[in-house]
This record gives sequence, structure tokens and C-alpha cells, in this order.
Amino acid sequence: MTSAILWLNGALLEESAARVDPADRGFTLGDGLFETLRVSDDTPRHLGRHLARLRAGAALLDLPLPWSDAELAAAMERLLAATTGPREGSLRLTVTRGVAARGVLPPAAPSPSLLITRGGLPPDGPVRAVVATVTRRNEHSPLSRLKTLNYLDAILARQEAARRGADDALLLNTAGRLAEASAANLFLRRGDRLLTPPVAEGALPGIARALVLEDHAAGLPVEEHPLTLADLAGADEAFLTNSLGLRPLVAVDGVAVGDGRPGPIFRSLAINH
Repeated sequence: MTSAILWLNGALLEESAARVDPADRGFTLGDGLFETLRVSDDTPRHLGRHLARLRAGAALLDLPLPWSDAELAAAMERLLAATTGPREGSLRLTVTRGVAARGVLPPAAPSPSLLITRGGLPPDGPVRAVVATVTRRNEHSPLSRLKTLNYLDAILARQEAARRGADDALLLNTAGRLAEASAANLFLRRGDRLLTPPVAEGALPGIARALVLEDHAAGLPVEEHPLTLADLAGADEAFLTNSLGLRPLVAVDGVAVGDGRPGPIFRSLAINH
């Protein structure tokens, strides 16, 4: 079990002693961002990429980050040193705009809050998914490119998946094309092509997604390309990626993807990710 200690606004605290102000905009309005990082041997993986994405999101939201990358890294190091956890685990870094009076418009000089927690890893193994019908990904919103504290579309999709006996849900965008899963990016292999939806289609610019795009998986060129349900039906294999791991997608709406087993590209990537 992970030690119940966290980092909150400059201090290491027991979870029972930590307090979030009821007027914090992260609580009242979901006004904030987060990053989830995989930890191996007490070292956050791809830290620079995560902090770069955090800063890009904060810039879009006009949310000041008063900490340098070195200060954020040091806070994570202190939390890891003060806690015990499995060899492979995770950190979640949460930033909110902080306490403010009621109303939608942010204060002119906000005082952001920073929370860092340590945890384990989610389940791995093959995923059986459904295509969500209760909501869609809005590719026209700039928020589709950010990891904001409002995850209600993903929650609706995952609830639907659970009701239908599936592990996860794939979200379509407003044009009816595939965007991503509830908390992961989607890749399909069709013959000698490995494909993933472009960010412009509503896909989050995931860290693991970027690494796969750069890797040229198993010698295959990796392409960003709009994907339809017909593309999925004709896929030889599919898999999902996020910062905490890769999982093979073996069935969608009760129909096998490819031969219904993890494919060779997934197996190749899983060794290195």
C-alpha cells in the first residue's frame, strides 16, 4: 500500500491533515489541469514532456504557474522520498487556479494551488470496449487538447461502458469519427499502416502517443489520419496508450478486433514502454 502522504502547496502532509479550501476554483468550477506520470524506481518518466504539456495548457487557460520546472521536480522528489510504493507506480500533479470569489471570471491575480499524490497503476491486460453513445468528443473546443479537471465526458463514457459490461469506451467526435478512449489514445493497424486520430479530430496529445509516433513501431510508418468505425472494423489489431501503459484493444461492441488477441505491433511496443 502507498503511504498516505501527499504534497500540498509546499508541504508534505498526511492525507487526513490535508485541506482543500471550499472556494478553490478547482473544486467549484474544475478550473485547473493535471498530469499523471508513470514512476519507475522512484523516478518520474518523461518528466520534461509532462511539464511542457502542463505549461502549454496553463498558457492557453491564462493560468499562471509560479513554480519552475526544477521546483516541480524537487517537490515530486520529496514526495517520492517520503513515501513507499510499488516499483512501478504513478504520480498525479494537480494545479488549480486557487481560491476566488464566486463567479466565472477568474481573479486578476490568482494564487494557484499545487497538489501531488502518489499511487499505483491501473489494471492492464486486454480491453473490451464499446463505442460511447451518451456523449461525443468536441474536436472544435481547445479544451479537447488539455488535461483539465473536468472529465465529465470521459466519466459518462466509462459509466456507459460499465453498464454494458465493457472495460472502456471509445469516443466519437462531432463528425462521427473516432477520437480516443475515455482516458487513452487509440492506434489501429491496417496491413502495413499504423494509424492514430490527429489531435484536430479531438485526440488528446498524449505523451505515450507522441512516443509511438516517434518510434516508427516495429519499422512501420505511423500516420495521423482521421479514422472511422469502418476503419476499426477492418483493423488487423488495435491498442490504447496513455502515460501509465499500453493495452491491447481486442473487441469493440462485442466484435473482435483482428483475431481478438494482442497483435504483433502491440507486443513489440509493450516491451519498450
